[in-house]
Amino acid sequence: MNLMFRRRGIAFRLSLLILTSSSLIFIAAFGYNYYHSRNLIIDNALEESRTLSRVAINRIETVLAGIDRPARLLSKTLESRDHSEAEILKLIENLVEGTPEIFGSTAAFEPYGRDSRKRLFAPYYNKEKDKLKLTWLGENGYDYLQMDWYKIPKELGRASWSEPYFDEGAGNIVMCTFSSPFYKETKDGKKFAGVVTADMSLDWLQDVVSGISIYRNGYAFLVSEKGTFITAPKRDVIMTQSIFSLAEKVGDPELRKACNDMISGGSGFVRLSGFYTGVKAWLYYAPLRSVKWSIGVVIPEDELFGSLHSLNMTVLIIGLAGIAFLSLGTVYLANSITRPLRLLAAATTEISKGSLDTPLPTAVSGDEVSRLIGSFENMRQSLKEYISNLKETTAIKERMESELKIARTIQMSFLPQVFPAFPDRREFDLYARLEPAREVGGDLYDFFLVDRDTLFFAIGDVSGKGVPAALLMAVTKRLLKAFMVAGMAPDEVLARVNRELCRDNDEMMFCTMICGTLDLRTGECLYSNAGHNEPLLVRADGKTEWLKLPRGMIIGIDGNTVFETRKAVMSPGDTLLLYTDGVTEAENSLEELYSPERLLAAVENAAAKRPEELSAHILNSVQDFSGDTPQSDDITILAIQFKGPA
Repeated sequence: MNLMFRRRGIAFRLSLLILTSSSLIFIAAFGYNYYHSRNLIIDNALEESRTLSRVAINRIETVLAGIDRPARLLSKTLESRDHSEAEILKLIENLVEGTPEIFGSTAAFEPYGRDSRKRLFAPYYNKEKDKLKLTWLGENGYDYLQMDWYKIPKELGRASWSEPYFDEGAGNIVMCTFSSPFYKETKDGKKFAGVVTADMSLDWLQDVVSGISIYRNGYAFLVSEKGTFITAPKRDVIMTQSIFSLAEKVGDPELRKACNDMISGGSGFVRLSGFYTGVKAWLYYAPLRSVKWSIGVVIPEDELFGSLHSLNMTVLIIGLAGIAFLSLGTVYLANSITRPLRLLAAATTEISKGSLDTPLPTAVSGDEVSRLIGSFENMRQSLKEYISNLKETTAIKERMESELKIARTIQMSFLPQVFPAFPDRREFDLYARLEPAREVGGDLYDFFLVDRDTLFFAIGDVSGKGVPAALLMAVTKRLLKAFMVAGMAPDEVLARVNRELCRDNDEMMFCTMICGTLDLRTGECLYSNAGHNEPLLVRADGKTEWLKLPRGMIIGIDGNTVFETRKAVMSPGDTLLLYTDGVTEAENSLEELYSPERLLAAVENAAAKRPEELSAHILNSVQDFSGDTPQSDDITILAIQFKGPA
């Protein structure tokens, strides 16, 4: 069989492979789509059922709460003291009249508990059309002592809701009763004295539950604590059947489990093989906590998945049509792959002459011809791609060099480069110089007058080199300019810049920096440090000393870093020299560092020079030391000379 397959032509093998692969892919995609869509529909149905049920439950619970509280209050009132018959009648009348949710109410006392001459005392007020009707329970053979609404709260010793029932002799409607017991204090302790009831008509429940509309034929129902139907689409089952009898009738074990869970106060979403309508359906149920009832929402399965089945049939037809079309196209393509070999020789001759755009013939048959033509086509395309890439690479390199030159120009334009920077000021003189190691660098310096008598200065070194460092350098410089205001201490400026740089700093780039202010009247210099090199203070008499730095970490890493400010006093003629580590860490051919000691010696040799001359002298010293060794880091120098107040 395998040998026969190998002897088949390319068209047959290619068609069989593509058809088999595409069929398997389609089947897998179709199955996954069906499974995922089915689960999505079930989830949506569950969420919609839950939402509709929650709305109905909230409405019902609100009404029940409106009945619960007034009845409890009346029982507490009766416990507070002995009331006259007129007072009791008025309390019950006010309760029924003032509570729209209550259909009727009574205060039923224990035998001879209200009047020693009367065995039963239970005045019952109920609404009848637009007025209240008074009925005395216990008359005409109605013994309320045997009613569940009286016996259950008496035995339990707490308020409770009764099962729904048809009340004969009092309200004469289908109702549910909330009973709240009340007690009297005796010398032996509390003694049961009777029950306050509040009756709720169940007619409005049918309207609330039947108002739940889901899909075309979906419906909802309500069952009591014992599973009896309180509301249902078929009225003949209300108060006559329970959901347990229905489960036995249809013989569905899932429905039996759901019934037990419903009366236990649980909630769920289950598939049923049949409900009382006789069709497969999905049931969502949730409890009403206050009365221990349960609401159920039923969705017919054919409606739930109707759109899914229709969609899958459409997808199946489209998929089969696509596979058939793909098969025809594959056969045609496979038969047109090979081309006559005689055209191949002529085409390769033209290619050998440098005409790389000469088209090759298409192979129409035979594996060998196909491989041969493919090899020549690959060679032709590779040659064309190589030549094209070479041209493109050259153009890109030239463009990048041009753009980097422009970037350097833009970067340098961010820095003040016109000296003297303040020709009309006689209190100080300064000069700055930046030599980037690449086309663009990460060093920065800045200076400006905060007010007429305060000069702000800063020098920094951004981690890394190139365009990223240049971008962070530009941002840092702008932040210094934005945050520095008159009267602000240098450590506060660094703290603000640090917090801003730490924000969204995913690349964890950082910057070392010294910034400070110089009082042009007194020579007082306040400065703060963020992990930078120690500056040099050149006194007017030629003595040079390292300026001690306050503690401070680099900026851009930890937004909670605390910085400090120190003070130094400059006398007229003193010069403050700031620099980056590109000066002290410059290397020569022996991989030796320029070092702080060489910097100190160079400064001492030019201590009397002006800031511009001092900066040039240091830069020449570094270049002489490095010789032909390429510059590995940006070099920045900032020299500030205080001349005294004007």
